[in-house]
Amino acid sequence: MKLFLVVIATSLGLAATAPTYSDLKQLTPQEVQRLRTYTDNDKQNVWELSGQFEGDIVLTRAQRNGLLDSTYKWENNEIPYELSSDFDEEQVAWIKESLEEYSRKTCLVVRERTDDDINYVYVTGEESGCWSYVGRIGGVQALNLQLNTPGSGCFRNGTIVHEFLHAAGFYHQQSSPDRDEYVEIIWENIISGRESNFNKYDWDVVTTFNLEYDYNSVLHYSAYAFTVNDEKTIVTLNPDAEIGQRIEMSEIDAMKVNLMYCPERISQTL
Repeated sequence: MKLFLVVIATSLGLAATAPTYSDLKQLTPQEVQRLRTYTDNDKQNVWELSGQFEGDIVLTRAQRNGLLDSTYKWENNEIPYELSSDFDEEQVAWIKESLEEYSRKTCLVVRERTDDDINYVYVTGEESGCWSYVGRIGGVQALNLQLNTPGSGCFRNGTIVHEFLHAAGFYHQQSSPDRDEYVEIIWENIISGRESNFNKYDWDVVTTFNLEYDYNSVLHYSAYAFTVNDEKTIVTLNPDAEIGQRIEMSEIDAMKVNLMYCPERISQTL
């Protein structure tokens, strides 16, 4: 499996008390209702249904214009975050526990924001699914986890880890330039108008860190992503491989985070 980092051109902004949503695609009433009635028996991941680019990625104007010419990482191997008042005590505890996986498996620490942090992630619980920007965009940036009972919907450990991997600077696994060597996209099964969600990136946009394609990545689409007919949209060329519905980051996910943020320590990880 190959996870890869996004290459981003951004400009720094000033910190704010809450993020703006000018880049967020507004959901249709049908999409909102689909999210409200989502259950974990669904063949698709909840973040695939969140109405943004590739399902759960919010693009800045620069990214929409294709100005992807430099990797933009978080400083000091830390992603500060602040939780809005949307979440109850149980949900707060679930988010914090899920984010501890970063410090357990990688050199990247996702921690609560202090007054000194200008650049940070502001986590909301609005009725728009699960989504995030990719990489540090400067100032305060939004990440959404639609309110669910912990253990379901956006409040699965793997989904929370997934969205913060986007914030760390990673796109989805199946967008890797070499993905056609590992999976087949069944185009006729994809919802009309959503085919672009299955586009690949070029080698000058993303990197796989020279690691194998990661079927087990927490950033991989499910087999039924954006299906129009309840049939698979992604078929693995390895018949024994499974994709989607990870509950935690894979070993290769963790290795790629370490290669991005602390390559000098990679030999000490995993």
